Amino acid sequence: MKLADLIAEWLGSDLPVRLECYDGSSAGPADARANLTVNSPDALRRIIQAPGELGFARAYVSGDLDVSGDIFAALELRDRMPEAKLNPRQLGRLLAAAGPSALRRLPAPPEEIRLRGPRHTRQRDAAAVSAHYDVGNDFYRLVLGPTLTYSCAVFRDRSDSLETAQENKYRLVSQKLGLETGMRLLDVGCGWGGMVLHAATHHGVDAVGVTLSREQATLASKRVAEAGLGTDISIRVQDYRDIDDGPFDAISSIGMFEHVGEARLREYFSRLYRLLPPGGRLLNHGISRPPGPSSRFARAGFIDRYVFPDGELHEVGRVVSVMQDAGFEVRHVESLREHYALTLRAWVANLERHWDEAVDLVGTGRARIWRLYMAASALNFEAGRNSIHQVLGVRAAGGRSGMPLRPYWST
Repeated sequence: MKLADLIAEWLGSDLPVRLECYDGSSAGPADARANLTVNSPDALRRIIQAPGELGFARAYVSGDLDVSGDIFAALELRDRMPEAKLNPRQLGRLLAAAGPSALRRLPAPPEEIRLRGPRHTRQRDAAAVSAHYDVGNDFYRLVLGPTLTYSCAVFRDRSDSLETAQENKYRLVSQKLGLETGMRLLDVGCGWGGMVLHAATHHGVDAVGVTLSREQATLASKRVAEAGLGTDISIRVQDYRDIDDGPFDAISSIGMFEHVGEARLREYFSRLYRLLPPGGRLLNHGISRPPGPSSRFARAGFIDRYVFPDGELHEVGRVVSVMQDAGFEVRHVESLREHYALTLRAWVANLERHWDEAVDLVGTGRARIWRLYMAASALNFEAGRNSIHQVLGVRAAGGRSGMPLRPYWST
């Protein structure tokens, strides 16, 4: 049997993509929105040697498998094979198609991340953050756009540009925290400085931003200086566990929560609680998972090996409970799930629009990783497989929270 026919048999006859294989076979409509090209038997070997999504990802990252056209259409195939695994009969036929060298071990693509030491120590967390964020500020500027904001935006409607939606997000966070002139703000996981720049510019706060990424800190500091805010904003390379110069009137944590880990949740919220005075607020903005047994990205999966090593997602009910155990009074919870799907689609469009430049900056393999992970993540948010929540807590004292009777914030 020709390889395309074999694959089409697994996926169904009404393929939404065009499939072309190195043996000259093809299947699917000629006018499909996406083309999948199996370039060599090595693609089959990778899938055999790492059954599941990791094998498919390795084949794509290495170039043994190509995806052209609409990557979102191509990723619709995952719904036909939700486990991305083959049964024994299918595996046997794939072994035959791959040939006598099917079990010859292939090295993983060089972009695959392997960390050492116990999870969520300071040293390993720093290595995990560096692996993801220190791939080049110029690359991130291409993908994220001029705001250099690597977290979910907030869209008033679908006509908002990405830049407008990111400003909406910073304004929303600032309103929830009740920022006012003269306040002291801590931004945990400050990235390239977007939140502290917004807060200092629009609300007159003194801000401290901390990150474990030296490349982020370098560019964030440059942006602060260029904005003339060097006396109002301090950027540090620092672990949240080492911050000891509180109190801060408010704390924002936007898009770093995924790096904390289940084992550190109580420590994380307890430390932030101690950095706030009575009435101080924390806004925790993080990706969340549906209820279920798993709290971390699969250790052998694509995301853990290529994108967010040691990343862990938490169910929002668990987040609320741990925050309250740490002393916070949780006052507001908001899901932005659809907004993250829109944000990710905008990032994918930026990457594809600047594809050649991105490849020049970080190489084809890494550009493929970002395209695959962001497109797949967008579909996960659209399907409800992931969500994202802003959880607002306050360090209340004697029943006095300082919160408004009704929320007054809006985008």
